Formats: sequence, structure tokens, C-alpha cells
Amino acid sequence: MKMHLVRVHQSKEKIERKDQLAWKIAEIASNSFNINDDVLEMAINRIIDNASVAIASINRSPVATARSMAIAHPRQNGATVFGMPNNQKFNCEWAAWANGTAVRELDFHDTFLAADYSHPGDNIPPILAVAQQKNKSGKELLRGILTGYEVHVNLVKSICLHEFKKDHIAHLCPAQAAGIGALLGLPIDTIYQAVQQAVHVSFTTRQSRKGEISSWKAYAPAHAGKLAIEALDRAMRGEGSPSPIYEGEDSVIAYMLSGKEGRYEVPLPEAGEEQLAILETYTKEHSAEYQSQALIDLARKLKAKVTNFEEIQSIQIYTSHHTHYVIGTGANDPQKMDPNASRETLDHSIMYIFAVALQDGNWHHIHSYSPERAKREDTIRLWHKISTIEDPQWTQWYHEQDPNKKRFGGRVEIKFKNGDKLVDELGVADAHPNGARPFKRKNYINKFDTLSDGIILKSERDRFISLAENLIDLTDEQVKQLNVQVEMKNLINNKPNSQGIF
Repeated sequence: MKMHLVRVHQSKEKIERKDQLAWKIAEIASNSFNINDDVLEMAINRIIDNASVAIASINRSPVATARSMAIAHPRQNGATVFGMPNNQKFNCEWAAWANGTAVRELDFHDTFLAADYSHPGDNIPPILAVAQQKNKSGKELLRGILTGYEVHVNLVKSICLHEFKKDHIAHLCPAQAAGIGALLGLPIDTIYQAVQQAVHVSFTTRQSRKGEISSWKAYAPAHAGKLAIEALDRAMRGEGSPSPIYEGEDSVIAYMLSGKEGRYEVPLPEAGEEQLAILETYTKEHSAEYQSQALIDLARKLKAKVTNFEEIQSIQIYTSHHTHYVIGTGANDPQKMDPNASRETLDHSIMYIFAVALQDGNWHHIHSYSPERAKREDTIRLWHKISTIEDPQWTQWYHEQDPNKKRFGGRVEIKFKNGDKLVDELGVADAHPNGARPFKRKNYINKFDTLSDGIILKSERDRFISLAENLIDLTDEQVKQLNVQVEMKNLINNKPNSQGIF
């Protein structure tokens, strides 16, 4: 890996293309690299993981709405949409929209946390959709996915968006563009223009994840995917983009991030170096914001030691800056304590999540968020006794550069009315690569089976898993079948309608 200094340049201070971050990203997308067995294994895991959470959310409102929009854009040689028959194809831009929303809806797929937040699995839907429409093989698809992960993870390591209240799709969109460029084998200059356009159009505020969180949280990564596909299409037709998008005098760094004196060091692989970033990502065992994963596991453990929840006086969670200010009481969001809050808000409330996990000893992607569950009086009483505190040590662990030293959980102190205290901590989730039960292929397939149970036929399950596990050898025709179909009787919004504009 090589560190690249990225800073703002005044217009009179010319910066050559080869020295710009967008160009260096384009070089990664243009370089050839070897693919080792561990990387291939993880890419397959991620495809299975994405499909499992997409099918589990297939009839939820945002996903059904996105699907209805997509199927209004049929295309003979297009891409498939989760749930729909494989012989029905749609414009890849809209397939990416529908599939990206399905993957993101339950907040249940992979994650990478560093200077900023990310769900690198959001790269897969647009890259796969373009691969299907452009007749690409499994090996070409794999190259695109690995490039998307590589760019995304390394931007997240080095440039914090949250500090300036920008949503994390601003790193996702250029990664998606780079991944699609790698998939298609485009020239450096074309990818460079597309990456810059993707950066330019994808900066939005974090209000999408603040206060009363709406269904837009599920749509945002899919929107980035649409923007990335459009950026590539324009660049392939010879059109340019705002340049230099990162380093310019009026660029995103100068006016949306750290300002004209801002400086970042971005790690990127050198020419020919293996792209291994996907191995640094980790999936979720529980359908909740990643920083709650270890705390859910800890709550399940602590349940056995609490005999009477009414005897609890208070619960304090000592954790990282990000956890405290994003999903904890440091966010100062009253909605995070509201039993009438949306599912999207509750999955960003560690106070609610910890209360339910402590009482139930488990976590369920549907039942744990039901209105009935959120409004239980004993749960509300316990929920409102929970607060978070930033602990500098946990913040330091959160930002560790060594992935083996990173910790995302916290220390929990439960104080009882009789003066007793119960204290325990957990650094990483059980399913994390460094956790008690690291996820392997069998765990991903079990997650798929659990979430798709009763929704798809066993024959469809076997067909899809077989294709996914043979990713690198898939022909272009087999890539077109890399989709999970649901029986039409079990799928709402499976035909065009006139509810909207399309």
C-alpha cells in the first residue's frame, strides 16, 4: 500500500491529473491484480449475504416501492431484480436501484468502520446489474466487486465524512463508479471522469440518519448506485466532470469537509498489488446498526445474571465517540427514546436495542422492532434507564489501524437499587473475524436459509447458492441468472402500476 497526500490546491496552483486522488482511484480500477482464494471466498460470502437480507425484506414497503419503479423500466437485454423471474430484465440503472434498496433495508449486511462508516456490500448491486446488462463473466464481475471494495474501504479509512455531517454515500458512489469501470475494463481517463462526477453528485447531509429516520436510509445507497451508473455512461460517451473534484479550490474538501487547509492521507494499493480490502469487512449477525452488534451479544450474556429487571436502577454503556454520538444518548435525539419511533430510528438507538436484547436474550430482524415490542411498558421503563458515555479508550480502539486491535463494543455497568453492580465488556461481536464465533461460509448459508425460509422454494435456494459458489467460473449467461426468484403469488408489486409517474 502507498499513502497519498490529498490537499486543496488554489486554481493558480495547477495539479497534474496523475497527482489527483480521482486519477489514482481510476488507476486502481484499471490495474490488473491476482485474486487469491481468501478474497474469492469472501466475495462469494458477500453475494450470498446480500441476497439473504434482500429476500428477507422483499415485501417491505421501501423495497416493494423501489421494485415497482424498476419494473416500469423493462429492457430486453437488461438486468434482473430480486424476487422477479430471471426471464424478465430491466434497465440496469433501475435494477441497481431496486436491488440496492432491498440489500440495505434491514441494515443487516456487511460493514467497515474506521475514520468514517460504510456498508461496502452496497457496491455489489450496481456492479452486478451492469455486468448482467453488458454480458460480463463471473471473473469480470469479481474484479469489479473487489475494486469497489478496495476503493470504498480505503476512503473510509482516511476521510471522515461524519465529522462534517455528510452522509457516507459520498465514499460509496465513487467506489461504485470505480468498480463498474474495472468490470467493463475502461480506460483510466474514462474512469477518472466518472469517479469525479460520482463524487460531485453524491454529497448529501447526515440528516438522513438523524432525528426521525425515514425509509430514505434504505434508498440512499441505491441512489448512489444509480448516480454511479449514470456517471459511467456519460464518461463513456466522452463527457467530462468537475475537476479536480477533491483538490480543487472550490472542491468537496474545501467546502464540504475540512476546508482549504484540509489534508488527508489515503492508502491505496500500488500497481499489481492484490486488492485485499474485502477481507477487512465484517457482516452482521443481528439486524441493527453495526456498533450495536457486540453490545447485543453482551446483553444476551448478561441476561442470565439479571433476575429482576425492575430492580435495575440504571445502565451506563461506556463506548466510542461514534457509538455515543450516532446511536447513543450523545446524539441528543429524543426519537431514540420514543416507543412510537420508526424501525429505522430504533435500529439507531443502542438504548432500545440493549434493553430488548437484555430482556429477550436474543435479537430478531422483525419481532424485535415490532410496535408491540417497542411499546411494552416494562421495556420502556428499562430503556429509559440506559445512557451512553464516551470513553477515550474505546474511541482509540475504534480507530486502531491494525484490524486485529479494533474494538467496536463497550463496557456496561448495571447498577441495582440495592447497591449491587454488574460490570462486563465486549470488544467485538461474536460473528466478527476476531470474535467468539467468526462467520464462515456455513454461517452465511445458514443466514440465507433462515431469512429466506418460507419465501423461496428449496430448488431456487439450491440453484442460487450453486451459482454463487462458482462465481469465478460463471459465464456471462450464468451471471444473468445470479438472482433469487420468489414465486409471484408471494411477491407484491410484481407488475407495473400507475401509482407514481413511471
